[in-house]
Amino acid sequence: MDRIRIVGGAQLNGTIPISGAKNAALPLMIAGLLTDETLILDNVPRLADVAQLQRIIGNHGVDIMSAGKRPGDHEYQGQTLHITAKNIVDTTAPYELVSKMRASFWVIAPLLARMHEAKVSLPGGCAIGTRPVDLLIMALEKLGAELTIDGGYVIAKAPGGLKGAVIDFPKVTVSGTHVALMAATLARGTTIINNAACEPEIVDVADCLNKMGAKVSGAGTPTITIEGVARLHGARHPVLPDRIETGTYAIAVAMTGGDVQLSGARPELLQSALDVLTAAGATITPNNDGIRVTRNGAGIRPVNVSTAPFPGFPTDLQAQLMALMACAKGTSHITETIFENRFMHVQELARFGAQIHLDGETATIDGIARLKGAPVMATDLRASVSLVIAGLVADGETMVNRIYHLDRGFERLEEKLSACGATIERISG
Repeated sequence: MDRIRIVGGAQLNGTIPISGAKNAALPLMIAGLLTDETLILDNVPRLADVAQLQRIIGNHGVDIMSAGKRPGDHEYQGQTLHITAKNIVDTTAPYELVSKMRASFWVIAPLLARMHEAKVSLPGGCAIGTRPVDLLIMALEKLGAELTIDGGYVIAKAPGGLKGAVIDFPKVTVSGTHVALMAATLARGTTIINNAACEPEIVDVADCLNKMGAKVSGAGTPTITIEGVARLHGARHPVLPDRIETGTYAIAVAMTGGDVQLSGARPELLQSALDVLTAAGATITPNNDGIRVTRNGAGIRPVNVSTAPFPGFPTDLQAQLMALMACAKGTSHITETIFENRFMHVQELARFGAQIHLDGETATIDGIARLKGAPVMATDLRASVSLVIAGLVADGETMVNRIYHLDRGFERLEEKLSACGATIERISG
């Protein structure tokens, strides 16, 4: 099993190209099931989760071709996928495929909308809290689907097709919004989604669906309206840049000090996180090529943050910020409001010497002058990258184990950091 070895102490200086957003690429790939024509997606990141989803939708008979990169980009960036679901040969998504990634459960929406039936295993992925599919099932039932759960599978049928409806989510749900949005595009009549998630990735998917002939309005607001259409056609769409990757590297620069251009980043996608980093002592400068992040001289200042749905501070940057606060001059507090049990990285950060105390959903971090390198174990995707960030400044050597979590969501992380001066390498085996 691969590991990452880091020797801390180097500042980061240079340019890091920002990849396409995983959290947009996955639902966009799934949206390709809604049409029998070809959907072309540009700037798709090369990630383990993307490869796994290719296997899942390929199981339904989808033809997928991969090639290309954007001009001037690194060789590993800018993958283009041609997704053609001309003939869906199987409406079952089996356990052995779906169990490895939660987002793969979303295939239930286009299968049900287009084929009027689906049998999808209950999902897997990062073991963060319960993350139930109840709200997704509720949304599909509102659209007229008949659903049962049997033997670990959700069995869905809509013999006469889906029908437009008003869907009132009791709480904001990104997964539920994606599923309701995709399913409603081919439903008869009008669907209104209330308390919809406002994340940029939702907007990106809606933009792509509209290019395919859907009639979606209001994406990016709490109320989304979808006028159902009889069919969708092919289209070409670029995946928006990854705001979580952007925030992760911005935090890394704030951690180590230095000067890094995050090429292709869009500041409006993560303004709350950039504001927090500014308060912590980093200098953030948007420009024509993305965002420049610097921190020279001054120490890291403590900040108090609560995670929140967009446009609030992203839960997917919580672990990275905690690593930063472990080196701040003072005490900070981070409250997790989105997912339960998302503090699994705390015990691993403690191996560096970090002083973190948990009280329910709030972590209190007493910053220390220096972290010390240690062997650590990745527990989930975002927690794993927080350990890498800590290792960049820790005295001595850090070995991060179980990095398959990293490969699910970060494209060639060690190469991008190494190009900016970090002493970091992947060790195979």
